[in-house]
Amino acid sequence: MPQRHCAVKELRKSKQHRLHNLDIKSDLKNTVKEYVALTKTDAKKAAELLATAYKKIDKAAKRNILHKKTASRRKSSLAKLLASQKA
Repeated sequence: MPQRHCAVKELRKSKQHRLHNLDIKSDLKNTVKEYVALTKTDAKKAAELLATAYKKIDKAAKRNILHKKTASRRKSSLAKLLASQKA
């Protein structure tokens, strides 16, 4: 446990940031899972959801929750999944 007042405050802030980042990550995970499920059944709706997934991945990368190359890799794999289902 921190001893100084400023360290206690910093700990409180880091806990809040951690929960906020976790919320964004879990929302992104749910969107990707929904997208993967839709690619198997309905390609048209999956294409619409792909745009939403891209947006969430980009925002996470912008906020340094994901590394920019990780975001790029995930977007690429999602696009490949849709292309393979269309073919």
